[in-house]
Amino acid sequence: MGPVVEKIAELGKYTVGEGPHWDHETQTLYFVDTVEKTFHKYVPSQKKYTFCKVDKLVSFIIPLAGSPGRFVVSLEREIAILTWDGVSAAPTSIEAIVNVEPHIKNNRLNDGKADPLGNLWTGTMAIDAGLPVGPVTGSLYHLGADKKVKMHESNIAIANGLAWSNDLKKMYYIDSGKRRVDEYDYDASTLSISNQRPLFTFEKHEVPGYPDGQTIDAEGNLWVAVFQGQRIIKISTEQPEVLLDTVKIPDPQVTSVAFGGPNLDELYVTSAGLQLDDSSFDKSLVNGHVYRVTGLGVKGFAGVKVKL
Repeated sequence: MGPVVEKIAELGKYTVGEGPHWDHETQTLYFVDTVEKTFHKYVPSQKKYTFCKVDKLVSFIIPLAGSPGRFVVSLEREIAILTWDGVSAAPTSIEAIVNVEPHIKNNRLNDGKADPLGNLWTGTMAIDAGLPVGPVTGSLYHLGADKKVKMHESNIAIANGLAWSNDLKKMYYIDSGKRRVDEYDYDASTLSISNQRPLFTFEKHEVPGYPDGQTIDAEGNLWVAVFQGQRIIKISTEQPEVLLDTVKIPDPQVTSVAFGGPNLDELYVTSAGLQLDDSSFDKSLVNGHVYRVTGLGVKGFAGVKVKL
């Protein structure tokens, strides 16, 4: 029996559902709606769903280590700490940490994730960036213990998926505009990346759409959300340019993925409900639902909390 793709009925439609994070300790899925400026919480065992709204564009929500009810979030160009009880329609408080790019008013933060040691990595993109590629004004950063950011890459179209190898020697990264997944050597002691090279190129495999969010499984393979591709692809990290599997999703604009569930063998999938004029997909398929995929035969890793 192959993978089973299930729309999570108790969750609604999202304009740009993004940034799924599985908190294994509380068995909770967090995610955002970038355009609607909302943070979402879902407890599958209780089918309990809540959200809160802010007044700026958002792209990720990650629990802060050792601080229940506090989260590291993006608010346009700012990285901030959000305090939220998980129930109320508004957060208790928001504390700014750093404005990543105060000099680029048209940019905002996009994908963000903590590496296995708890260091936050995130990148930027133009607010009006589109696909095919619009302004190439994004950069890639990490947030240091001193609460300052260090830039690692520039000239990025749309900063997206982040993942690290199980031995922490490789980082995998997606600039959606390049239509490929890249690999770097990763030095966890200095939080530096080097030796960028392509790992998987969409054009070579005739994969439609654009790579978006990604995650890694316990066997070391990557699962990549394909925006405008109506699918998730599984690719090898051991052998460049090897496509291992494809899972079709009944929503064309697949945005991101995260392993979760009690055994970390369920893949949660977010999507967008944007009605794009240039889309070749049937508009009735574009809903922006959240999905759960089971029966993949692999396990992943829980989301890592940010350490500050």
